[in-house]
Amino acid sequence: METKYYRVADTRTRLRSVVHSVGLVVAAFVFGTLLYLSAGSLFQAAGYAVEDTASLPPLPYAVLTATQFVGFFAVIGFYIQFERDDDLFSADVPSLRDAAWVVAGFVGLFAVAAALTAALRSIGVDTATNQVITQGQQDPVRFLYLIPVTLLFVAPAEELLFRGLVQGLFRRAYGAVPAVLFASVLFGAPHYFALLGSDGSIGPKLAVIAVLGVVLGTLYEVTENLAVPILVHGCWNAFSFVSQYAEATGLLGV
Repeated sequence: METKYYRVADTRTRLRSVVHSVGLVVAAFVFGTLLYLSAGSLFQAAGYAVEDTASLPPLPYAVLTATQFVGFFAVIGFYIQFERDDDLFSADVPSLRDAAWVVAGFVGLFAVAAALTAALRSIGVDTATNQVITQGQQDPVRFLYLIPVTLLFVAPAEELLFRGLVQGLFRRAYGAVPAVLFASVLFGAPHYFALLGSDGSIGPKLAVIAVLGVVLGTLYEVTENLAVPILVHGCWNAFSFVSQYAEATGLLGV
């Protein structure tokens, strides 16, 4: 029996969900990278050593990071316009109920991340660290510049792509539960490139990110308002940057 939680649509719908979802993710990262490289060439012409992102001053680094996600927005906008498919996701100004879910979602995300990290450490697994964190620890001011970037660019772009379009496509084909799971896997996988060069284990870290994606995807399905996971995602990243800044500068006494 088909429900909103699980269904098996016709072959065409199922095939479309996979092809379009993977294509969207690839296109977003490719176009985002092209914009990043284009912006990088401008900074290089201005005298910045763009090839070594670790040495970039905070402002150019933040601008380059934002530029990549402008590419995400462009691909998302093109897809919606080209497909004439504006009912894949729903977004609205958060209500008081939505605000409560934002708080609950943030707390839930924190609890899940802490529990998974503790569990992995208890069995001797040291997870990889994102390059953004590694490089920011050498220049902590970067973390402060990245807060508006994550709130205005990273969180909205990633949530529109993965929870909005990808999860929406899979929901049509398989229902809400498989959609959340499939979208979360596609959400976690591209983070592989941001973890390269780290001393920790990449696989377990990708699994943690995918599980956090499940939390965000569930929030969206429950509230039916994409603004909720966007706010939770943005606040989570901002909290992480503030924590990293405080630790790197000694404000936490560490």
